[in-house]
Amino acid sequence: MPHNKTLPEGLHPDTLAVRIASEKSQYGEHSEALFLTSSFIQPDAATAARRFAMEEDGYTYTRVGNPTVSSLELRLAALEGTEAAIATSTGMAAILLLGMGLLKNGDHVVCSQSVFGSTIRLFAGEFSKWGITTSFVSQTDVAAWQAAIQPNTKLLFAETPTNPLTDICDIQALADVAHNAGALLAVDNCFCSPALQQPKRFGADFIIHSGTKYLDGQGRVMAGAICCDRKYVDDVFLPITRTAGMVLSPFNAWVVLKGMETLGIRMQAQSERSLALATWLEGHPAVKRVYYPGLASHPQHALAMRQQSASGKGQGAAVVSFDVQGDSPEALRRNAFAAIDAVRVCSITTNLGDVKTTISHPASTSHGRLTEDQRQAACIGQGLIRLAVGLEHIEDLRADLALGLDPLQ
Repeated sequence: MPHNKTLPEGLHPDTLAVRIASEKSQYGEHSEALFLTSSFIQPDAATAARRFAMEEDGYTYTRVGNPTVSSLELRLAALEGTEAAIATSTGMAAILLLGMGLLKNGDHVVCSQSVFGSTIRLFAGEFSKWGITTSFVSQTDVAAWQAAIQPNTKLLFAETPTNPLTDICDIQALADVAHNAGALLAVDNCFCSPALQQPKRFGADFIIHSGTKYLDGQGRVMAGAICCDRKYVDDVFLPITRTAGMVLSPFNAWVVLKGMETLGIRMQAQSERSLALATWLEGHPAVKRVYYPGLASHPQHALAMRQQSASGKGQGAAVVSFDVQGDSPEALRRNAFAAIDAVRVCSITTNLGDVKTTISHPASTSHGRLTEDQRQAACIGQGLIRLAVGLEHIEDLRADLALGLDPLQ
């Protein structure tokens, strides 16, 4: 009896998240198999030659391909609505692979100035060593993106929502700017995941993921991916990973596969808790401002609600940032540290996407390696605190945050 059946068309993303995978082995395993092997035995020398020359499908070496990693790539591409995906060791490795595949000496990039700190350092620092220049612009100002376009612009790069201020970019508008200039648009979809947002629907050419975050969902492993048209995977990215080796391990791929099975229900539950916390924080006297797309007070709230849901119900995702009160940079930093140090339930760590709520001070951690000018441009102040909301009970989270915030009133 065959173990593999063709799935019907038009399945809901929640179904794809638990069903899409590589073909089952001859044993008919129900859970996706974990292939912990560095190489694969070939039936004969001629077949080996064809497969190594990529003239015939077949696994040869895990740096080139592995069935468990293929399952992850198939599932993620199905959720994002793209033809293909290629997995990498981390999310930053995915961005590095994107740049190595698409850019060369003399090319120009337009990037949001509000993206993750390591992303800014990669474009402004490492890529500049290869003669690639980058202009950083306001995340939300489409006119600024347009004005930054140069004849040699090859790529526009944005993340939405941004880390940590949750700024939202208009994906469709940026896609139009890029394509009218003969460039391509990449969108980091780490914060929303495909459970809430599918940038391909709005014209993005590449979707970047840190699978370390919500795709895994429990803070266990590192992973990354690029989702895009198959021609880019086969002709541009795969030859690089085959040589450079920034590939995802089969074990990490298997862990993320298991995490993706609960992605939809986790994102819904964590978004609900995030909105409740953001609403409470807005009313707290020690809080100056709250950044969360699900709040009506967020400057891009309406845009977020349009973009952040494949099912038609807008969500705000699960990251809430807020500024504490203070009358100087020193006081802001002191108050932020006091609020963070008082927690007993939340974890003081910079990772996000976990079912355990995390709390951090971006100016001294995730964005600590930026220059002061870069932090100011990204509006990362000393009083800013970032929460990545997990699945604890909302009343316990409120009480935990109040331990640090109430004394600051």
